Amino acid sequence: MTGTISKVKFKAKMLEIFRQLEASGEELIVTDHDKPVLRIVPIRQKTTVAELFGDVQGRVTYLEDINQPALIE
Repeated sequence: MTGTISKVKFKAKMLEIFRQLEASGEELIVTDHDKPVLRIVPIRQKTTVAELFGDVQGRVTYLEDINQPALIE
């Protein structure tokens, strides 16, 4: 549903639009006389470390001490 909608149309279908945006994760621009006045963006839940790296957990091998500064040559 990424796009624009006028205030009048938005007011008439607000709850339906909110549900669509929440499900899709997309944003919507609300206009007043063809000028953008609002941007509605769903709040995205933060991804946990386990969700991001869970598939490689326990399979990574460090060949050097990762706590030491990198040497740039």
